[in-house]
Amino acid sequence: MVYVILAVLGLIFGSFASATVWRLHEQAALVGKKGTKTAARKQQLSITKGRSMCAHCGHELAAKDLIPLVSWLWLKGRCRYCHKKIDDSPLTEIVMASLFVISYVLWPLSLSGGYAVAFCLWLVFVVLGVMLAVYDLRWFLLPDKLVLPLTIVAVAYVLTLVYLSGVVSTLIAPVIGAVIIGGLFYALFQGSKGEWIGGGDVKMAPALGLLAGGPLEACLLLFLASLLGTILSLPQFIKGGRSMKMRIPFGPFLLIATFIIGLLGSKIADFLLYR
Repeated sequence: MVYVILAVLGLIFGSFASATVWRLHEQAALVGKKGTKTAARKQQLSITKGRSMCAHCGHELAAKDLIPLVSWLWLKGRCRYCHKKIDDSPLTEIVMASLFVISYVLWPLSLSGGYAVAFCLWLVFVVLGVMLAVYDLRWFLLPDKLVLPLTIVAVAYVLTLVYLSGVVSTLIAPVIGAVIIGGLFYALFQGSKGEWIGGGDVKMAPALGLLAGGPLEACLLLFLASLLGTILSLPQFIKGGRSMKMRIPFGPFLLIATFIIGLLGSKIADFLLYR
């Protein structure tokens, strides 16, 4: 039953993530613009006040159009009103549902008492992480409006675990992890003048270091993200005629690695240290 509940919640939050990412991108396009039409558009795109709409025709969507995954399948991936292809893929919803269930299965801590709060914070990280990954894949950008909440959640998650452990010194390890990843990314950004790594990655790095949990886990996160980036980008690299100027977003690989290390990092670290 728990799996079903988490899967359904994942589908719902996956749908929310897709809509929010699109709204944030459209809002960014209006920055600096003024006028009555712009004000009306901003109101329409508001995450808290705006109504769901088709990205093409702007028609307000009915409740039957908003059932996660089911509506997309029923409508065969096209808007009910203008019949154009829906930009948002149900893949985001499926991935989110899968990550919710996997988080429950692999959760390394207890799920009772205060640790249930930690698990909920972890799921919030998953939601924000998927949003950031989708945004970066589509527009090669990690917006501050998502990076800042992710950082707040990471801090809250670590402080919750420290409070539950009752040992303040347990805060040292995740802070060192944050310094390692954050410091390395900042050095790369400054040294390459933004050519090797983006500013969004630098801003997001400390939060990922905190979620990794410690210095060894932070190093494992960097290794895994680089490995995933190399493997998954290889087909594009070959297809692109071996051009070294291809734009490959690193954010999604960092977030995937953080998800894996956050759940399995301690086990992997123990295996490497005590095998």
